[in-house]
Amino acid sequence: MPLQLKPVEPMRGARWVIDAFRLFLRRPLALTLLFVAFFVASTLVAAVLPFVGSLLQLASLPMLSLGFMVAAQSALLGGPVHPGQFFEPLRGDAERRRALLWLCLLYGLAAFAILMLCSWVSGDALSRLQTLMVSGDVTPQQVDALLEEPGVTAGALLLLVLGSALTVPFWHAPALVHWGGQGVAQALFSSTLALWRTKGAFTLYGLTWTALTLLAGAGSALLFGLFGAHGLATLVALPLGLVFSTVFYVSLLFVFNDTFGHAPGDRPLDSNAAATPPA
Repeated sequence: MPLQLKPVEPMRGARWVIDAFRLFLRRPLALTLLFVAFFVASTLVAAVLPFVGSLLQLASLPMLSLGFMVAAQSALLGGPVHPGQFFEPLRGDAERRRALLWLCLLYGLAAFAILMLCSWVSGDALSRLQTLMVSGDVTPQQVDALLEEPGVTAGALLLLVLGSALTVPFWHAPALVHWGGQGVAQALFSSTLALWRTKGAFTLYGLTWTALTLLAGAGSALLFGLFGAHGLATLVALPLGLVFSTVFYVSLLFVFNDTFGHAPGDRPLDSNAAATPPA
């Protein structure tokens, strides 16, 4: 059955996040390790192959989102969750595999161009800030010094605008190729149209994630501050960010399901299903 674009109520945006957390709680370790496996592998590639590795890391992001959707679908049906699901979409017919690879290439090139442009606008401060944060050996004074450099604000704003614009056509595109059999151009157009028609739900979806992130950050800082252990708040931020990142990618399946209908073999996550995993 071909996928059809469906109307989505704005309140569904918050439901996508709730359903993602509920599914995550079924398989927290497996889903978290899935994200860790991708992050470690892509980071190693970027480190071993300078420039080319960074491009490959960016180009692999569409497969990260699609692989997580495949894994989330499997978890929803009581099936296994494993890193091989990142490659499962590439085992299909040659036409879909070729379309997915083209999507990855286009996304990687566009994302890399955006990063280079924003780095140039910021006088390379954004690149140095990223390197400093990844190193783990950073002080507030170093961060403040970089943020005070001219062009940083403009570069960060440009990155936000162009990065968001790039996300729109690619949001649903990999899934539309994999489950809908659409070509590259059609998938990019369908994704753009879908996000426009569901903009109310997506606005609430984004606000829900923003509120959760701010609440978690402020809550942990306040809690550890009361006990005079401010350093522990930083340590908690890493696993908390890991969980939130994993749940975000899990939520993509629910966004797709509500927008285009359920992926083949999938079913909604109702209250009974959430309480009792399928046999």
